[in-house]
Amino acid sequence: MAEQFVSIVPDELERAAAYRLMISIIVPRPIAWVSTVGADGTPNLAPYSFFTGVGGTPPTVMISVGRSRRESGPLKDTLRNAQETGEFVVSLVDESLAEAMNLTSGDWPPGVDEFDVAGLETAPSVDVRPPRVAASPVALEARVTQIVPVEGTTNTLVLGRVLRYHVRKDLLRPNGMVDAALMRPVARLGGTEYATFGQVFSMPRPTVDQAKT
Repeated sequence: MAEQFVSIVPDELERAAAYRLMISIIVPRPIAWVSTVGADGTPNLAPYSFFTGVGGTPPTVMISVGRSRRESGPLKDTLRNAQETGEFVVSLVDESLAEAMNLTSGDWPPGVDEFDVAGLETAPSVDVRPPRVAASPVALEARVTQIVPVEGTTNTLVLGRVLRYHVRKDLLRPNGMVDAALMRPVARLGGTEYATFGQVFSMPRPTVDQAKT
């Protein structure tokens, strides 16, 4: 059985190779299209695939923000803005927005409005200052609760409490859940690869008789 596998120690790889391996294994990853506003009022928009929900009550999400493509470069606008204002918005990316999202992933200099770069219309938020992507099927307004540097890396975790959801009406099922297949989200893979939504199947959780455990 062992000969069917290759055993790889990340510390023995070049940094870039270790990174490429990890992002090609942890797939698919949802994309947080994060909008922030700087202290000077300049909006910023950038995608992050190190993103997940980390708590349900209260609803809390996490994004991991690295440095610019130059390891010794300045803080990314997203992190600096989150530190300065304590607010951000996560817009989700569907298939129709994939190309626009990719445009905003460029290493644009500070002061550039990525909404303009990608030709995106904004929609106002209610509880926070950053706007959301108007065409996004779902957006989450969030207030920063923690900013945590990840030891030994150039990444910083930004955790935020979701204050408000904006959900396109046709996506909501009667049970209060979003129809993911209808939303048609785009997911991040490794390198330049992305994925669209595949087959949806259901598996009810098993019922465990506590009296017999």
